[in-house]
Amino acid sequence: MDIEAYFERIGYRNSRKKLDLETLTDILQHQIRAIPFENLNIHCGEAMELGLEVIFDQIVRKNRGGWCLQVNHLLYWALTTIGFETTMLGGYVYSTPANKYSKAMIHLLLKVTTDGRNYIVDAGFGRSYQMWQPLELISGQDQPQVPCIFHLTEDKGIWYLDQIRRQQYIPNQEFLNSDLLEKNKYRKIYSFTLEPRTIEDFESVNTYLQISPTSVFTSKSFCSLQTSEGVHCLVGCTLTYRKFNFKGNMDLIEFKILNEEEVEKNLKNIFNISLERKLVPKHGDQFFTI
Repeated sequence: MDIEAYFERIGYRNSRKKLDLETLTDILQHQIRAIPFENLNIHCGEAMELGLEVIFDQIVRKNRGGWCLQVNHLLYWALTTIGFETTMLGGYVYSTPANKYSKAMIHLLLKVTTDGRNYIVDAGFGRSYQMWQPLELISGQDQPQVPCIFHLTEDKGIWYLDQIRRQQYIPNQEFLNSDLLEKNKYRKIYSFTLEPRTIEDFESVNTYLQISPTSVFTSKSFCSLQTSEGVHCLVGCTLTYRKFNFKGNMDLIEFKILNEEEVEKNLKNIFNISLERKLVPKHGDQFFTI
């Protein structure tokens, strides 16, 4: 694996000599704007692999994306390779319908220490829940970013990541009640502890998430990619674009329903993805918002 190939993949050409917050932020932003958060392998009859060599081949050489266990594993490797003090952590994702956090540790995130401060770095949550900057590991403090206001809270060794969202403006009235729309202004995202993890800790859940009929990842095909102003999302055959803070503390969300030929075209034009196998777009009934 070649670190220069990774930086070429994300379009990062700035200095890496200073292992500071500015460099960390710059690398994170380049990755989330170049590497989609997606689960398309599942809906092409292929596996979502955890091995770093396979991930590197998929994302860097084949110009694909991946889900959190893949894109954050790759980011962990890249940051560690250039010298950042980086630790894998495990998260428990909040389910709005169930009103609770997952029992299983299903999310991989990173802790990075630089200039004597600890930060949470996560390139793998996607959609409008994706952080654009590292979050300082401080409890009870609002941390405003372009997508929303993020908020970390610690209680008895457990950390909770929440967000405060803007109102949403949807010009096309027929989509006002879309199941893809987030209804809550204050949204819980996930919980985690600071116990160090390894990629092996996620092997069983990696298998479960891509075979269980109760998994959102088998229920829906999705792909999302951040831009300089917002985020593109494709769920099944529904394409959306969210422009953050369009006007008056409000996000603009535009919807478009695609046919299967248009899905392939938009994957190439918007997400820069060309699939080797045929995608079967799916929009099942599991809860999943953009």
